[in-house]
Amino acid sequence: MMWEDSPYPMLTIDATGVVAQANEAARLLLSGTADGERMPRTAPDWLTRAHDGPPDGPHDGPRAVEGEIGGRTFQAHRVHSGGGHVVWWLVDVTEQRPEVAARPAEREWSACMVEAANELLPSLNLDRCLDSVARLAVRYLADAALVVLPLSGRKQLLTWYESDRGMRRESVSADPRTAPGLAEALQSLPPESVHWIDPAELPAWLLPHRPGEQGSEAVTAPPGERSEAVTAPPGEGSVAVTTLPGHGLPVGALMLLRHGRPAGFTAGEQAFVRLFTALAGSAISAARLYTEQVTITEVLMAELLPPPTPRLQGVELAALYRPAGPAERVGGDFYDVHAVTGTGGESLVVLGDVAGKGLEAAVLTGRIRNTLRALLPLADDHRCVLERLNSVLVNDGDPTRYVTLVLVSFERHGRRVALRVTSAGHPPPLIIRNDGRVETVPAEGTLIGAIEEVSCVTTPVVLEPGETCLLYSDGIIEARGGPLGQEFFGEERLCERLHMCAGMPPEALAERVQMLASQWVGGGEHDDMAVVAITAPRDAPGNGPPQERSAQNGSAQGASAGGTR
Repeated sequence: MMWEDSPYPMLTIDATGVVAQANEAARLLLSGTADGERMPRTAPDWLTRAHDGPPDGPHDGPRAVEGEIGGRTFQAHRVHSGGGHVVWWLVDVTEQRPEVAARPAEREWSACMVEAANELLPSLNLDRCLDSVARLAVRYLADAALVVLPLSGRKQLLTWYESDRGMRRESVSADPRTAPGLAEALQSLPPESVHWIDPAELPAWLLPHRPGEQGSEAVTAPPGERSEAVTAPPGEGSVAVTTLPGHGLPVGALMLLRHGRPAGFTAGEQAFVRLFTALAGSAISAARLYTEQVTITEVLMAELLPPPTPRLQGVELAALYRPAGPAERVGGDFYDVHAVTGTGGESLVVLGDVAGKGLEAAVLTGRIRNTLRALLPLADDHRCVLERLNSVLVNDGDPTRYVTLVLVSFERHGRRVALRVTSAGHPPPLIIRNDGRVETVPAEGTLIGAIEEVSCVTTPVVLEPGETCLLYSDGIIEARGGPLGQEFFGEERLCERLHMCAGMPPEALAERVQMLASQWVGGGEHDDMAVVAITAPRDAPGNGPPQERSAQNGSAQGASAGGTR
């Protein structure tokens, strides 16, 4: 028999299912097999089913089936030899079994990666991202995990998670070179390497502080110090230190503490660690960049936001700002209050409206406000301030970058408040008298930044106790609404409503004006709205003897001007 010495088990089965031929390897594998008997009783079920199943089609190649015989894996290849005979060759593929067996494990690790990605990628909160990385590392790889995030100087942010103790976060000041493998991981030398150390080698500053121990802020550990309270766990234990790669540079390091397990990862763990650290590093890098951008934005935004209204001695003041969009915090309208500017005792209020809306308008607003702060020593002369500001904007060469302004310098004289009002292309302020009259201050001028020449008139005004000077942006009177939704609120309608606001405190008056404009708009769009109310308090004490106050009152009354509504 020519196949008798073949190392591969071979069976020839005739058309009736009788063994026509079996070589020595087949007889040894399937004990009891002999020529002339039906399909061996010792043949496994999977081979019998394959033989009794439908034959290969005319265009089918030889089909192989696979199963176990005696604890080993065999592939059975069927060959048709003519006369209805079928030859089965059995090939031992046990050595390839680890690869086959690894496929379910690979699918399991892939599912873990999907779960990790779903938890890490949506979050841009840095603390939450660090917590997730530590928690996921313990879930899949270790008994405890530590994420090390370098900060400025020698500071390190440590996020430590243990399933039985929960999450802990500490900011420490320490040298990473005191921890074996940590400095290399933070520098990624060599790239994406895993360094294994004994848990007893961990320095004290890498260990989470227990309740009652030293606080978590600015904890300092001497170089090389180790914790006597922490020893290697019973049996074998190990710590893996690996890089968390960021965008071009390492963003931090991940330390995995494994109790009772020697150093080293399985093949599946190695693949998972490589992918997980790349995912975690990218997520932390994105969250850290977002956090830094938010911090920078908040710092810059603080310069653009309307300032808090200061308390000024002898004068009551209120200001409100409402940006055009519901999600916006800054826009093109602005106001500033500067106490006691120039060479005299006057304070200055500036209310302005730059061209445009949103962030671009807010940037121009910030520049104008900074320029006006630099010009405060000249605040006694409104025209000079406006000319200098106009020169700055005109030299930009962009005619669309302009601003309308109203400047009000004010100072208390006895119980009255004397004002100097200058408008530069801005809606003129309104004076609400105690008897309900509403006067428009005749202050006109050219807008700033559009043409080289500045034209303006400064008008003196006096407020009796309880009277108010109202400054507002055009977002109030140009609010579109009404029955058809297209009619301006208008200055005339505003003045009619203000007749009933005589004697109101400035806070209530400012809120009333904004409420009127908002109600007129309804749910429609509107421009930025800014309102400033300057009020002479009713209970302000007099200054100087009665004769001097009378002279001051007469002089101030003669300086008052305005058109009555």
